[in-house]
Amino acid sequence: MRRREFITLLGSAVVAWPAGTSAQQAAKIPRIGFLRFGPASAYADRVEALRAGLRQLGYVEGKNILIEFRWAETVDQRSELADELVRMNVDVIFAPSSSETDAARQATKTIPIVFANHADPVGLGHVASLARPGGNSTGLTVILTDLVAKCLEIFKEAVPHSTRIGVLFNPTAPSHRPALQALEAAGDKLGVRLLMTPVRTVEDFDGAFATMARERVGGFFVPAEALTVSHRARLAEIALNHQLPGMFGTRDNVEAGGLMSYAPDLDDLVRRAATYIDKILKGAKPADLPVEQASKYQLIINLKTAKAIGLEIPESFLLRADQVIE
Repeated sequence: MRRREFITLLGSAVVAWPAGTSAQQAAKIPRIGFLRFGPASAYADRVEALRAGLRQLGYVEGKNILIEFRWAETVDQRSELADELVRMNVDVIFAPSSSETDAARQATKTIPIVFANHADPVGLGHVASLARPGGNSTGLTVILTDLVAKCLEIFKEAVPHSTRIGVLFNPTAPSHRPALQALEAAGDKLGVRLLMTPVRTVEDFDGAFATMARERVGGFFVPAEALTVSHRARLAEIALNHQLPGMFGTRDNVEAGGLMSYAPDLDDLVRRAATYIDKILKGAKPADLPVEQASKYQLIINLKTAKAIGLEIPESFLLRADQVIE
């Protein structure tokens, strides 16, 4: 009886040991919380860019790293999903833009946050300085206040006779407030009047274009933001219907049918963000990792759209483009 009990006990131990070890190994796999506003289908390239950046650093999803994706459909849900990632106690939250970073920072002051294309981390108080961020967030920035001024300048060259330009902005985007101030200053220098037109949801697009048409703008500018990127095809369609030329803050909008964009390579920024995640997982503190700035900007022109709206773009301007979509 004793021998039988001993064998039974030994067998139980042999069965239980691998299960316990497996659970411990699984617990050691770091988890990244991926927080984004918009449908997953709109950001497939960004997801792949992050995975590619992680692979280059030796991380294989499902093997030695896990990614918890959370896609918000509304502004309120963005905050709810940030709270959910905090409750899961992920090791790092990847919050690409200023809007997601804002939601993540409200949810946690301890879990590291990495951003990839933050519009204004210092101005919004998300870092103390680019050189020494402090706090729990760091990453890469595009400095939107500088970028929007340059975009308006380039756009004025493309539509030189336009004296009034509409600006589609999202009042819920923290970065758009300082961006609008920078645009106003740039408009004054260029002698251009700006019509600020708010859009909070995709349902606001039609009304915004109706307002711009009524005010007889000669074109419009859309600073980069999750809403207008997520619904870029619809935005391009409405612009085409109104025969209005548009400058956009991302190349995604131009590939979807928008006229032109002047912007950094966002896929490259996301790939580079993987380096921050790697350093943090290896023990570095976000407070000590300097924020990097985007260094390469591209002018993309959709010539097919230009022809469709009857806009003739000078050859000299086309020669400046990094890419012309025909």
